[in-house]
Amino acid sequence: MRIIDPHMHMVSRSTDDYERARRAGVECCIEPAFWSGQDKHNAGAFFDYFEQIIGHETRRADRVAGIDHYVTIGLEPKEANYREMAETVLERLPEYLDRDPVVGVGEIGLDQDTADEEWAFRKQLRIADERELPVIVHTPHENKPDGTRRIVDMIEDEGVTQERIIIDHNTERTIDTALETDCWLGFTLYPGKIAIDDAIDLLEAYGTEKMILNSAADWDPSDPLAVPKARDAMLDRGWDRETVRRVVFENPYEFFDQSPNFEYAR
Repeated sequence: MRIIDPHMHMVSRSTDDYERARRAGVECCIEPAFWSGQDKHNAGAFFDYFEQIIGHETRRADRVAGIDHYVTIGLEPKEANYREMAETVLERLPEYLDRDPVVGVGEIGLDQDTADEEWAFRKQLRIADERELPVIVHTPHENKPDGTRRIVDMIEDEGVTQERIIIDHNTERTIDTALETDCWLGFTLYPGKIAIDDAIDLLEAYGTEKMILNSAADWDPSDPLAVPKARDAMLDRGWDRETVRRVVFENPYEFFDQSPNFEYAR
């Protein structure tokens, strides 16, 4: 069964991880720009990083595993707190959104819910909406329910197109708040976010419409095979293949197909 993993930080992973993911069924992945483990202190570091995931990672994924690799570009919340640097990054953000493998804005959202984080989040929501691009939203690690509520409030306040937004990293504590919107919902199968069985429990309770699974697959303990393992777990629970396919392939396809640069062949 074909899989699209819509949130993988493969810049953090080895070539072997690409190969293993492809053998397990991952034919396409989306790599959002994110906090890479250490704060950047000048805008040029962002631009070098954007070039790396747009160019090198897209070529590496194709060369070593035949995986279609796409990118979303954005200023993640943690480094939005360096306001002068953040303003420089966001000033140049639109030029990266025009690049071929770039299919949206992200990941953006909140970390500590500061005024600068909210400023950057709102500004990037507007940039994405003006360009009719999908958005990946990061909900905070701490105070997640309150942070998710604040994110929802800002999305509604900005009046942007919610169907082009995925609120990611949901848990049982945030799903009801996220479902108040017309946004898509993401579940990150990752230690400290949500376990595979718990995510499947939520899908069984709430349904699969606009629900998306991802692995994150970054430099912390994580698993680039998390979505294939969830696929197998759903089948083992007795889910029919078409419903499983909708969760691991059709839903992420439909979400990113809203981007003019998403050219993956169904």
